[in-house]
Amino acid sequence: MRTSELLVKLAGEPNERLTIGDILAALGDRSFALLVVILGLPNCIPMPPPIPIFCALLLIGVAVQIAIGCEAPWAPALVLRRSVARKDVALAASKAIPLLRKLEKFSQPRLDWFGHPRATLAVGALLMALALGVLTAAPVIGQIPWGWAVCLLGLGLVERDGLLIIGALVLGSVGALLSAGFVYAVFMAIRNMF
Repeated sequence: MRTSELLVKLAGEPNERLTIGDILAALGDRSFALLVVILGLPNCIPMPPPIPIFCALLLIGVAVQIAIGCEAPWAPALVLRRSVARKDVALAASKAIPLLRKLEKFSQPRLDWFGHPRATLAVGALLMALALGVLTAAPVIGQIPWGWAVCLLGLGLVERDGLLIIGALVLGSVGALLSAGFVYAVFMAIRNMF
């Protein structure tokens, strides 16, 4: 099942709310990569707090698990019972699916360095940096480039496409520049007040 097909399936679930446990169960054997995509999606459109913060904290946990070489994601029961509204999943999916389908047509296994022993550490470190970017981004719209970078990273992992992972690194750099610009603007505004 392609990532876009899985999102259609999750968005069409009959329950009003989806628990994290339900989502992980639906992801199956590609759970790490698909979980990265799903946690990145809410940040691809303007979202109010605490959604980006919650996604970023989960991504940090996923990044640590990827870096240390875990086989499948683990979360405490408290997190697994947390839920999101299915309509929020459907909204994020409806915005992302057209672009995901285009990326899926473009993507293919290439620049395959995933077999290298240090690959999991590098992917974990990149995901950690992107998650921290989402966590510290300007509210409402500042997380958008970070969210797309996270989704590209996850899709690159699903499709084993190193080019998409390089794209994630580029988009993450754009997010870092925008965040730095926001911090600078706030600093200058405060400085000019005095």
